[in-house]
Amino acid sequence: MAGYEYVSPEQLAGFDKYKYSAVDTNPLSLYIMHPFWNTIVKVFPTWLAPNLITFSGFLLVVFNFLLMAYFDPDFYASAPGYKHVPDWVWIVVGILNFIAYTLDGVDGKQARRTNSSTPLGELFDHGLDSWSCVYFVVTVYSIFGRGPSGVSVFVLYLLLWVVLFSFILSHWEKYNTGILFLPWGYDISQVTISFVYIVTAIVGVEACMDPSVAFRYFRVAS
Repeated sequence: MAGYEYVSPEQLAGFDKYKYSAVDTNPLSLYIMHPFWNTIVKVFPTWLAPNLITFSGFLLVVFNFLLMAYFDPDFYASAPGYKHVPDWVWIVVGILNFIAYTLDGVDGKQARRTNSSTPLGELFDHGLDSWSCVYFVVTVYSIFGRGPSGVSVFVLYLLLWVVLFSFILSHWEKYNTGILFLPWGYDISQVTISFVYIVTAIVGVEACMDPSVAFRYFRVAS
């Protein structure tokens, strides 16, 4: 399909008029994450391309997926009687997930900081985000697994569609309004997921099946 015209001349001309517009009302983002990202972005040299930051964060998400796939290829590692994922893996995945989330938050700031914002950069960023929706949901699934006290694959399938639909819906809204209203769920879920990974390493996957396990652990620890 080398001769197929994917973008018309009229559409290409619209790139010069396009301006990114987004609204973020999430208190977590406004009062915690954005100030944190504003500090982090100053660490990056101005020659560092925003798209490289975007791609690096995406690679971390893929790495987490592959790492968990190695230790839990059939999603039974969290089930009773099966060999569990090592604790250090949960810690690594939790840290890398938060780093990937941070890189996704600073790539746009780096673009504006270096005056290199482009529509194609936004397309690249959000295109990779659409793929990340699949990878991070499947990676989180390993916490619960497919065992008798876990979550069925059908529920995983439904969760994937919920996340993807939310992503598509927000961009469909932007297509019609010209403004991207950032959903609260993304920031809250990423911070929560990173925290849950670390907690899983401390108290074990049993706490996800029975929350009282976690309460007993922290009661003993205190």
